[in-house]
Amino acid sequence: MNIFDFLLIYSLVIIWITIFLNVVLVIGGYIYYLKTLKIKMKSDLKEYPFVSIMVPAHNEGVVIEKTVKSLLELEYPEDKYEIIIINDNSSDNSSEILSEIQKKNPNRNLVVINTDNITGGKGKSNALNIGFGKSKGEFLVIYDADNTPEKTALIYLVQTILKDKKLGAVIGKFRCRNRKKNLLTKFINIETLTFQWMAQAGRWQLLNLCTIPGTNFVIRRSLIEEMGGWDSKAITEDTEISFRLYRMGYKIKFMPLAVTWEQEPQTLKVWFKQRGRWAKGNIYVVAKNLKYIFTKEGGVSRFDVFYYVLIYFFFLSAVIFSDMLFILGLAQAIQLDIAGYSIILWLMAYNVFCLSIFVAISTEKGELNFGNFLVVLIMYFTYCKLWGIVAALGFYNFVKDTIFKREVKWYKTERF
Repeated sequence: MNIFDFLLIYSLVIIWITIFLNVVLVIGGYIYYLKTLKIKMKSDLKEYPFVSIMVPAHNEGVVIEKTVKSLLELEYPEDKYEIIIINDNSSDNSSEILSEIQKKNPNRNLVVINTDNITGGKGKSNALNIGFGKSKGEFLVIYDADNTPEKTALIYLVQTILKDKKLGAVIGKFRCRNRKKNLLTKFINIETLTFQWMAQAGRWQLLNLCTIPGTNFVIRRSLIEEMGGWDSKAITEDTEISFRLYRMGYKIKFMPLAVTWEQEPQTLKVWFKQRGRWAKGNIYVVAKNLKYIFTKEGGVSRFDVFYYVLIYFFFLSAVIFSDMLFILGLAQAIQLDIAGYSIILWLMAYNVFCLSIFVAISTEKGELNFGNFLVVLIMYFTYCKLWGIVAALGFYNFVKDTIFKREVKWYKTERF
């Protein structure tokens, strides 16, 4: 055996560990999905706490009107929630659109905060802190500017968090609104169902552990006050605040009946920019929380620290080595003594990968169809390989930003 064989063994072991963990999460998620079929939520509450819905927005003129209208139509007493739009240093027509909506709804609790390049323009965390300073709610609910939550989403979130004082936050499910637009949005839709909400369900079922997404969640105001607000240096502020909640002794529960629909990137350029931001932000969170992986203070969130380290360091390196060895092998530039065994293991991994996705998408009506079957078959060779590039670029940009101490700014996801 030579060094290339050892690199191949390393790659296969890491890839299999990652696939195994994701399969376990999907199985747990499917069990939780079956449980949710039996959930019966009340249509009303005896007492409705006052809720502040905050929407950070930067140049969102294309989508903001539809978002605000959906929030105004939520099935929740009008006098028991306010909507705060943080129009953060926008240079488009967002301000005019929001002003017009306010005029048409003079009796609603609709607050618009317009910031400039001095007070705002420093990222989503900063915008949320600005909105938080103006909010009055006992509970805070966050939505991204491209979201259209279903009418029952808010009441499901609030009902769930009221049932247990140990719940610091409750997250809902988000679906891809433009999933049929092209092949990329079909990939994202399947990724969302499998690696995001199904994995969330699995982590809650097996570990009572969830990570806050950037949208469609409720959190206790008192906890944000205790934390001192959102970390303005965090690009993925949702992941970062999740770790802090668990260290404070609170849980984050997944309530899939609270659904929002969001727009996903429709071009590779926009997708690369968005996912590169996510990767860089998650690496920042890992670096910030790495010290807790071997301490009791980290609690159950140590699993997430381990998982992120596995994905962004070990799995990423394994994918790079695996692809490099494959290319060099095809070019006959290297000799691998265990190549035959590796092909068998790779085929097994591919089959397990596809099967776990089929199980995940079967939980959503209409998603397990022939078209998606074909999309899943090519996903491993296309979309997943693009993820490796994005993760590598995210790591590079994190290192560069750390060295040059760059200020966090808005990373705008283009809307369509």
